[in-house]
Amino acid sequence: MRHFTRLADLGPAGMQQVFDKALASKKQAPGAGLSGKLLGMVFFNPSLRTRASFEAAMLRSGGHAIVLEVGGGVWKLEDRKGAVMNSDRPEHIREAIPVLGRYVDALAVRTFAALADDDADAADPVINAFRELAGVPVISMESAREHPCQGLADLLTIRENFGTTRALPVTLVWAPHIKPLPKAVPHSFLLTAAAAGCELRIAHPPGFDLHPEVLAEARQYAAQSGGSVSVTHDPKAALASSRVVYAKSWGPASNSAPAGEAATRITAHSDWLVNGKTLAAAAQNAIFLHCLPVRRNVEVADEVLDGPHSRVIDEAENRLHVQRVLLHDLLNQKKEIRRVHIA
Repeated sequence: MRHFTRLADLGPAGMQQVFDKALASKKQAPGAGLSGKLLGMVFFNPSLRTRASFEAAMLRSGGHAIVLEVGGGVWKLEDRKGAVMNSDRPEHIREAIPVLGRYVDALAVRTFAALADDDADAADPVINAFRELAGVPVISMESAREHPCQGLADLLTIRENFGTTRALPVTLVWAPHIKPLPKAVPHSFLLTAAAAGCELRIAHPPGFDLHPEVLAEARQYAAQSGGSVSVTHDPKAALASSRVVYAKSWGPASNSAPAGEAATRITAHSDWLVNGKTLAAAAQNAIFLHCLPVRRNVEVADEVLDGPHSRVIDEAENRLHVQRVLLHDLLNQKKEIRRVHIA
């Protein structure tokens, strides 16, 4: 595993190994497994849990992290191939990435979807440029296509609560918001739950489809793991007997409406607010998950977030544990010195 920017870098078997290691590591002190290691963290977009959990994982295991915020103390970076750089982006990633790779042992990157074209976002151009040019291992802190560390933390939380994920009825339900959000988190939950063998139901309003390429990949994982993936526009049907309710907002599919209409499309479905009535349609012992941050009483009602079903804090903590495992594996693999030369 040279990089970890998508679930495909692990696959179902590698994912289970991360879960096993994370569960074991939660029972012991971190140790100094990352002593002398340096992680460069490049943020094109803001963060709370992601930044804090990655820094904590490095520091608690004896390593160190350098945080770079693009456009905030660091040059704005151009990422378009062939761009005429006459705007406010004075440095191109084709120089910035390999330079950073010479300074650190690994690079972590956070770059959101542009939300103009789902196909362009699914191609993940920025994260793939880091994979190509860094010369060191690259780990995703969320990209245009996936948020794989979040997906691992989600499924680790489910496994902790139920002991297994196989054949477990799980529902990913769309939630309203004040603006369109990327699809990386629902994509990663979809992929990881399918790879874990869950009986996954996805409920969203018409026109809010997840990317077909990601759905196809998830169904491949489900075929390998004994799970299943189904999609419906009926949240009550999806929630019936579900043991896990995962709420997340995302914007409409780019081919279903002009970008300027996205917010209006979302507002039209404000009745999808996840509240006590929503949870009542699921199994009595269901747990509730959300990646955070969450807009209370827009996406999810107070009664759900503060109620006995909620595991959102445990879920956020598990980011630290899966990332510690991933960083240890990436930073302690046999070192391969590779210099990247730009033609």
